[in-house]
Amino acid sequence: MMSTNIIARSIEIGLRVAGIWPGAAYVIVKRFLWTITMIAAQIFQYRHMALHLNSEDISQLMDGLSATLSYSLLFVKLIVFWTKQRIFNDVLASITMDWEECRDTLCTMSGVANLSQRFSNLIIGLHSMAVLFYCIGVVALRSDDVADRELFLKMELPFESSTSPIYEVVLTVQFLHQMTAATVIGVLSALLVTLVLHAGGQIDILRERLLEILPRKKKPTISVITIGSLIRRHQNIIVFTEKIESLYSYIALVQFISNTLVICCLGFIIVNSIGDDQGSSMLVRSLLFYVVINLEAFIFCFAGEYLSVKSKMIGDAAYECMWYDLTPSENKILLFLIMRSQKQLTITVGKFMNLSLNQFANIIKSSASYVSVLHAL
Repeated sequence: MMSTNIIARSIEIGLRVAGIWPGAAYVIVKRFLWTITMIAAQIFQYRHMALHLNSEDISQLMDGLSATLSYSLLFVKLIVFWTKQRIFNDVLASITMDWEECRDTLCTMSGVANLSQRFSNLIIGLHSMAVLFYCIGVVALRSDDVADRELFLKMELPFESSTSPIYEVVLTVQFLHQMTAATVIGVLSALLVTLVLHAGGQIDILRERLLEILPRKKKPTISVITIGSLIRRHQNIIVFTEKIESLYSYIALVQFISNTLVICCLGFIIVNSIGDDQGSSMLVRSLLFYVVINLEAFIFCFAGEYLSVKSKMIGDAAYECMWYDLTPSENKILLFLIMRSQKQLTITVGKFMNLSLNQFANIIKSSASYVSVLHAL
């Protein structure tokens, strides 16, 4: 089951580190360490937010809020994947089975796998670079005054952390944890892209086989066994996308809320940094972070849109063939496939609405509205 060629090696390593990959060593220990470190980080982060709500430096408050919400979102993602481990195992098993069944269309699947791996490495790399630039921006703004030393993550720790060497130790620990957390966030987003592209590749194979058995230029000949295999393949695609929906639906709901607020906070920081004396340092730490958060929201919305468009193409491929030359009994069988393809495959936002590019536009518009209101205040 582990020979899933479409899963990039970087995704597999990230899932092993997060205790999600099936068969990984010390899964319980990894999950326990993630839980302890995430809970501790969140307690100190929200404690810092509560103590600095009346702060006059709104940019610093927004900076801390954006990082805190991003950590909360990661914790939710990890909990969802841990509690739905069996579904994820079934998804990997389905991918392996699809690769074994599609040896005659290996060229199509290889193209999808190459595209998936390139996107995966790009997404994970951007998340890691965002953390690196964020930390560089914090170091550039570091004050010589010991009392004003800033940490990478805004935390209210139960001990004095501004004096050396405790300050350097805390910075190192925060950097390593922040880099690991950002990489796992990128891994889970890249995993969604991989699963959706695999579903799209299976739909393309189904369309190709429809055109092979129902050619447009000559009278088709078809058997019940052949059309039955196509319907079973279509059903497998539907089940596979339903499992993706089960994994990412409630993650998308939390992501929809979190990304709107984080994009708003980072947009406010970027707007205020323009023309400021220390604006260049704030831009270094916030600009790539802003791009990555937008990319994360776009990935989820694009995944839903991609599945919807691909699912419509199945019915189009069947309808464009010479189905009218088939016998009535054969037409009835094919009709089931056409009717079922009219129900779109998609990913929902907590079962409330479908993810689409329109939803991404709504996130950007809402965030821009909030930024304008905050800037006016």
